[in-house]
Amino acid sequence: MSHTLRFGVSLDGTLLKRFDRLNRKKGYANRSEAIRDLIREELVKQEWIDESVIAGTITLVYDHHTRGLTDKLVEIQHDHYNIIISSQHVHIDHDNCLEIIIVKGAPKQMEKLSFQLKSARGIKHCSLTMATTGKNIN
Repeated sequence: MSHTLRFGVSLDGTLLKRFDRLNRKKGYANRSEAIRDLIREELVKQEWIDESVIAGTITLVYDHHTRGLTDKLVEIQHDHYNIIISSQHVHIDHDNCLEIIIVKGAPKQMEKLSFQLKSARGIKHCSLTMATTGKNIN
């Protein structure tokens, strides 16, 4: 079990004031919480660089009236069944749909899937969001 350790950080006064303003704007109760989140964010980025098994989401917005698009999206997702955990489809309005695909695996596999989805005709927006499995983040 880990325990809390204290350490000191030296910063330029102007930088510290900007950091404190940012923390207030984001609603942090104290600097420690903000620093913990910054460290965790960098650790998640490193997991992606190191090609660990990671998690993430792919978010799509598309016009479901585009001929053949829904079949194409299903085909692409079936080609990557081994990294797709789940997906959710939402009707935004009469023409547009939002789909969220939860993925887990190697970063390169997720990027390949994201690029294939993004390049399909009729996709209006596609983004891959990095996350972590949480195993290496405390």
